[in-house]
Amino acid sequence: MGKLDGKIAIITGSTSGMGRETAKLFASEGAKVVVTGRNEERAKAVVDDIKNEGNEAIYVIADTSKREDIKKIFDKTIKTYGTVDILFNNAGMLSMSPLLEVTDEEWQKVFAVNVDSALYLTQLVAPIMKEKGKGTIINTCSVASYGAHHGFAAYVTSKHAMMGLTKSIAWELGPEIRCNGIAPGLIHTAMVDSIGGPSALQQMIDQCPVKRCGEGDDIAHVALFLASDDSSFVDGQILKVDGGFEI
Repeated sequence: MGKLDGKIAIITGSTSGMGRETAKLFASEGAKVVVTGRNEERAKAVVDDIKNEGNEAIYVIADTSKREDIKKIFDKTIKTYGTVDILFNNAGMLSMSPLLEVTDEEWQKVFAVNVDSALYLTQLVAPIMKEKGKGTIINTCSVASYGAHHGFAAYVTSKHAMMGLTKSIAWELGPEIRCNGIAPGLIHTAMVDSIGGPSALQQMIDQCPVKRCGEGDDIAHVALFLASDDSSFVDGQILKVDGGFEI
């Protein structure tokens, strides 16, 4: 028996990295998974991998910076499965512009992907979860939720906002719905590769007691804990998964 048997899970940003590994793990634990992302080839590959293991998934091509695409994710989920039990707001966008150089467009796009999409999807799924009497929401925050870093003003601010949103969801939507956040440290993802890969961030690795870069699986197993009844008394918390970077 799987820990998520019979559950329907939406995972945004699940065509690569942390989201992809979480989608595969959730499916292996019995969930029917809705994979979302902007690249259809990658989305299909994730769903094919899940189905090849004898599990169930569909994909929705969506840009989470667009409200109409958020609605498309929800509508396809309900049309296919009729309900939703787990929402993992994992889609994210990096910004590396110094504070005085951040444009309005960049600022708004970062917030649209990193924060607004989580709010909109939560507003859509919450009534269903409340009516069922049970639901779980997980948000991807960041170690950037705990401090500031030069050249990441929009990203850092959005991740601070995500922490506040996580706590607000937990406070306002309980007791039926639990909401927690995951704060990854340096995880080997496409986002990290876009800025030079783990080797370009060796200083972060050196500051971690475990002395390594995290992998998608490291996040997936924490997400499984938060999505399952194993964490039934955990609510409104931000769990750091950073190798000890923020001790």
